[in-house]
Amino acid sequence: MKKLLLHPAAKPVLFVLCLLPLSWLVYAAATDQLGANPAEALVRATGDWTLRALCLVLAVTPLRVVTASPQLARFRRMLGLFVYFYALLHLLSYSWFDMGFDLAEITRDIAKRPFILVGFLAFCLLTLLAATSFNRAIRALGGRRWQALHRAVYGVAGLAILHFFWMRAGKNDFAEVALYGTILAVLLGWRLWRRMATGASRPAGQGKAASIP
Repeated sequence: MKKLLLHPAAKPVLFVLCLLPLSWLVYAAATDQLGANPAEALVRATGDWTLRALCLVLAVTPLRVVTASPQLARFRRMLGLFVYFYALLHLLSYSWFDMGFDLAEITRDIAKRPFILVGFLAFCLLTLLAATSFNRAIRALGGRRWQALHRAVYGVAGLAILHFFWMRAGKNDFAEVALYGTILAVLLGWRLWRRMATGASRPAGQGKAASIP
């Protein structure tokens, strides 16, 4: 397994796999398989895949530690950028199909509807993380500051779940919200537990434990 993770084809294969949801949505739209309201289906589907990609990227570190497979870390950046990619498609779908790219109407909608405001804030944070995900940004910021900045992914996870919760509240449909909320809570809870356990195990006087990305 570790040899497979280091294989030169591993990243291209993951890239193709991450594009499969988009390929299916394009095919479904072209063949009229998105149901009675294709626009709403596209908005929801891109939002769902953003959450799924977020769960995957947050699962990398726990899997890397639990399975003793440091090779998994080489896929984290790509998965993180796909989170942003699907979030961008989600925003574009809403802006196009719901708002007709009317900037003034979009601005008013963000201001008056809390779940859209929360989703937009999550997107802004994701934009910051995506823009600083490259080696040049890491060198410019320095390792510690870069890690501190990228802990904002925890805020993104919280805002994403709140956005999803408020969106489903109108229809009293919380089954998927509970599922994604539980997954993200477990993944973030693992990080908190790991951070506390690592800090407690360090000898006194050696400073804070290294952060868990």
